[in-house]
Amino acid sequence: MDMSLAVTPALSGQRAGTDYLRSALRVDGWSTGAFGVVMLAGAVGLRAPLGLPTAWSIPFGVAMLGGALALLLIAGYPEISPRQATGVVAVNALSAVGMVALAFSGLIDLTGLGIAFMLAGATVVAVFACLEYTGLRRVGQ
Repeated sequence: MDMSLAVTPALSGQRAGTDYLRSALRVDGWSTGAFGVVMLAGAVGLRAPLGLPTAWSIPFGVAMLGGALALLLIAGYPEISPRQATGVVAVNALSAVGMVALAFSGLIDLTGLGIAFMLAGATVVAVFACLEYTGLRRVGQ
């Protein structure tokens, strides 16, 4: 009996899990980068409709560009470190919670549109956390 046939489904499943995780990280990286550019380029224009001061939007934008770079670097490694992928899931989950807390804390005098903006952002980040967690689980199969 050829033993490679018995191993192939498991390896194929792991490869599919790695591809899924890599794709989720790439999409997360590119969308985070694009959003960071929007936050930086639109810092002044978003101030009035969202109630988001430029003193907040500019550091958010810079941090998002740094995060995007990290995500794309992790996605580009020949082998994705489970520790790094777990870190991405944790940072995304904490970011989502932080955005919800910021939306309702009163720390920033957000407009109704600003609150909706924060909650939409939290939802997107939480979805990425779930997708990357799913990819991480698939790799571990």
